[in-house]
Amino acid sequence: MLTAAVLMVGIYCAQAQSKGKAFFAMNSTAGLWTCCLLLLAVILQLALYMKYRLQSIIRSRRVRRRQPQLENVTAHIRQLNNRQLTALLQVKQQTKMKMLVLIALGCSLSAKAQDINPTPLMNQTGIIITIILILIPMLVGIALMIFKLRRVIGNYRRKVYQEDSTQLASYLDDINDAEILNELSQRKAALDYSLGHDELAGTQAAADKKGLLSDISNENDINFITRKKPSPARPPIDPALGKLVLWFLGTATFWLLFGTTVGEYVGIKFVSPDVDHVSWLSFGRLRPVHTNAVFWGWASLAMLGLGYYIVPRVSNTSIASLKGGWYTLILVNAAVVLGTICLMAGINNAGGEYREYVWPVMALFAIGLCITLGNFLQTIARRTSKEIYISNWYIVSAVIFAIVIVLVAYLPFWQDGLGETIIQGYYMHQGVGMWFMLFMLGVTYYFLPQQLNRPIYSYSLGILAFWSQIVFYTVIGTHHFVFSSIPWWLQTVAIVGSAGMLIPVTSGSTNFFMTFRNGWHKLADSYTLPFFLVGLVFYFTGSMQGTAEAFRYTNLIWHFTDFTVAHSHITMYGIITFLLWAAIYTVVPRLTGKEPPQITIGIHFWLALIGLLFYTIPLMYGATYRGIMWQSGKPFIDSVVFMAPYWLWRAIGGSLMWTSHIVFAYNMYKMLVANSAPDIKDAALKKLSEQYLKGSISSPI
Repeated sequence: MLTAAVLMVGIYCAQAQSKGKAFFAMNSTAGLWTCCLLLLAVILQLALYMKYRLQSIIRSRRVRRRQPQLENVTAHIRQLNNRQLTALLQVKQQTKMKMLVLIALGCSLSAKAQDINPTPLMNQTGIIITIILILIPMLVGIALMIFKLRRVIGNYRRKVYQEDSTQLASYLDDINDAEILNELSQRKAALDYSLGHDELAGTQAAADKKGLLSDISNENDINFITRKKPSPARPPIDPALGKLVLWFLGTATFWLLFGTTVGEYVGIKFVSPDVDHVSWLSFGRLRPVHTNAVFWGWASLAMLGLGYYIVPRVSNTSIASLKGGWYTLILVNAAVVLGTICLMAGINNAGGEYREYVWPVMALFAIGLCITLGNFLQTIARRTSKEIYISNWYIVSAVIFAIVIVLVAYLPFWQDGLGETIIQGYYMHQGVGMWFMLFMLGVTYYFLPQQLNRPIYSYSLGILAFWSQIVFYTVIGTHHFVFSSIPWWLQTVAIVGSAGMLIPVTSGSTNFFMTFRNGWHKLADSYTLPFFLVGLVFYFTGSMQGTAEAFRYTNLIWHFTDFTVAHSHITMYGIITFLLWAAIYTVVPRLTGKEPPQITIGIHFWLALIGLLFYTIPLMYGATYRGIMWQSGKPFIDSVVFMAPYWLWRAIGGSLMWTSHIVFAYNMYKMLVANSAPDIKDAALKKLSEQYLKGSISSPI
C-alpha cells in the first residue's frame, strides 16, 4: 500500500509538471480511480485487520488446547491481583464456616488488483456512472460482510472467555488444600506490603517475600508500548449528569471529525484548486463551514460538557438543572447544523471572520449560553464550601463574555462603516481569548493539579492572571487593523494591550509549570499529562507570538499572509484542542469505567503533534519571506508561486492532524460503547460468589 501510494504521488507530480496546471479533479479519470484505489485500500486494511484478529484468536485457542487444563487454570491464578485474592479468600473462608455448620447438623452438600490503464472510453460519463453503480453494491456487501465477521469473532471471543471463566471457577471451587490457601494468603500479604524505608540496611534476605516486584503480568502486550497507569478512581457522580456530559463530549467529537474533514478538503484545494466545480463545495463556502464547525461545534460543546462536570464538583453540590443542560446541548447542536446548511447554501451574515452565521442561527447559540450561565450561577450559589474555586471564576466569566461578544457582534447598532470593523476585531479576538482560552484555563486549573496529585502552585498567580487577562485582552482586537483607517490612538491602545498580555501569560504559565515541579517523572506513566504539557507549552509560545505580531513592523510583514493561519492553529489547536483532549481522556474513563487503548492514544498524540508542527512551521517560514517579497515590490503572483511548496507541507500536516482525529474518535468509541474483553479472573470469582450465595458450592466433607 505504501509503495502504491508513493508511485501514485510520483505519477501525479510528473503529470502536473508536464501539464503545468492542476489536473486532478473529481470529474476526471484520475480523480475517479484515486477514489476507487482509496476505497480499495480501506477495505483491504479492514480485511487484513479482521484476518489478524481471527488468526490471533485461533492461535490462542490452539495453544490453550495443547496445554494441560491445570496449566491454563494455574496461569490465571498466578495473575490474581490484590482485590481478586481478597475476594477469593473471603469466599473460601465463608465456605469453610458454612461446611462446619453443615457438618454439625449432619448434612452433606451436593455435590476473525489488478492495474487499470485508463482509455478514452473511461472519460465517458455513462461509463463512469456504470462503474460507480457496480461498485456501490459491491462495497456495501463487503462492508456488511466485514461487520458480520466482526460480530462472529466477537461472539466467539465471548464464548472462549465464558469457558475459561467457568473452568477457573470450577477449579477455585475445588481448592481446599490448606497449603495452597496458605500460599495465596501469603501472596496477598506480600501485595499489601509497603516499604518501611529501612530495606537497604542489609538485614533482609535476598528474596522477594515482601512482594516488592508486584503487578507482574504474563499477558501478551506490545513490548515497545509503554504501559501507562489507568485513571485513578474518583468519587462517583450522578449517572444522569454523567450521561449529559458524555452526550456533550460525543457530539463534540462528531463536529471535530466533520469540521476537520471539511478543513482537510479545503486544504487540498490549495494544491489542486480544480478538484470540484460544485457551488456548495466552493472554497468561499467551505472555509467558514470548517472554522465555525470546530469553533461552535467541537470546542464549545466539549468545553460546556466539561463545565457541567467541573462546576458542581468544585461547588460540592449537584447541578441546579439537568433539564437546562439538555436544552443547551440541543440548542448549540441545532445552531451548528442550521449554520452549516446555510453557509453551504450561500446564506451568510456577509460579515467578518467567525461570524458568518446569520443572526437567527447565532441566537440559538446565545440562548443556550444564557441557560448554561443561569444554571452555573445557581449551582455555585448552592455550594456547600465557603470559597469559590478559581476554575469557577474562569468558567463563569467565559460564559458571560461569550454572551456579550455575540450580542455586540450581531446587534445592528455598530454595524456601519468603521464601527463594524472595530466590532469585528473585538468579536474575533474576544471569541478566542475570552471564551475559548478563559474557559480552558478554568478546566486546566481543575484537572492538572488532580492529575499531578498536588495543589496548584499559587492561587495568587491564578488570580493575577485572571484579572490581568480581563484588563488587557478586551482591548487588543484592533491590532488586526494596524495601518488601516481606524484611529491611530485606537491601534496604539491595542498594541499596548497586546504587550500587557505578557502579565497574564507569564503568570499563568509559571503557575502551571511550577505545579509540575518534582512531578515531571509522572509524564512517563500518564497518557493525559503529555496532552496537558503540549497545550501549556503552546499556551506560552503561541500567546507570546500573538504579542510579537501586534507591533507595527511585524504586523506589516506578517499580516494578510499565512502566518496568521499558522498562529490561529497554534492557539486554537495547540492550546485549546490539546487541553480538551487531556481533559476528555481524564473524565470519560471515570464516567464509563472503560480505558482507551494505550497504543491508539499514543498514535493520536504523535499524529496530532507532528501534524501541527508540519502545518505551522513551514507556513510561518514561507509567510515571512512572502511579506518581505511584498515589501520589496515583487509581483503578487510571484509570492503565490513561492508559497506552493509550503502549502504542500500544510496539506501534509493537516492530513496527519485529520488522521489523528479519526484515531481520537475510535478512542472515544472504545471509552463509550465498546465492550472490552472481560477479565477471566473477575468473571470466575463472580461466579464463585454467586454459587456460594445460592448454596450450590460442592465441597467435600
